Amino acid sequence: MPIPDSERVGILPLIVTDTPGSTITVNNVIKQFGRFAALRGVTAEFDAGRFHAILGENGAGKTTLLRALAGLAQPTRGEISIFGRSPQEACRDIGYMAHPSLLYDEMSGMENLRYFGSLYGIVGDARCEEVIRAVGLDPELTRAVGQYSQGMRQRMSLARAILHDPRVLLLDEPFSNVDVHSARAMVGLLKGMRDAGKTVFVITHQALLLEGVADEFVWMQAGEIVDRTASLARSASSAEGIQ
Repeated sequence: MPIPDSERVGILPLIVTDTPGSTITVNNVIKQFGRFAALRGVTAEFDAGRFHAILGENGAGKTTLLRALAGLAQPTRGEISIFGRSPQEACRDIGYMAHPSLLYDEMSGMENLRYFGSLYGIVGDARCEEVIRAVGLDPELTRAVGQYSQGMRQRMSLARAILHDPRVLLLDEPFSNVDVHSARAMVGLLKGMRDAGKTVFVITHQALLLEGVADEFVWMQAGEIVDRTASLARSASSAEGIQ
């Protein structure tokens, strides 16, 4: 039987992988789509082992920045370094969760993770079962992902992103269409990963879920970072209209 959407998300045992002082750097990154600039000279440093919440209105450049960090959007100009390597060179250390699930609808959750695990040399079902349980789903659920609720798809997508134990997590709207209890449990899982040394980036329009959890809030507007603060309340004026 599937675990209900309201089931508490489990906590994975994780390994500390980064040392203090490690950074992810973005240097004058511009990303153009034709004549439209989605990123306009973004420059920033992000410390490892911290939880970075990226906020801003639609069209602010959040997803483009996340895709650039993941190595999926090549900057038109500028450079990105993931602990001294390009995103493409560091791809094994990156877990990416897109707004679409990137799962195969005709396959079960376990079948999806077996396939993705094989790409990383993960043999056997133990790790797949571990991450499925960690996000509050049942490894024995045999129905196809295409028949999952949207909340279940989001959680299975998170399981896919953390399957290979990446050093960096890049998550685009992970709490979308997830009930409040399960969303808070997912936040708890991500907090545990940060506490174990992972570097977490989350784009969300549900910023209140991350108050007291995220180490910093990164506010974007019109393709630029306009503010970075430790408190959501302090910079509510930096991103008018964010819920």
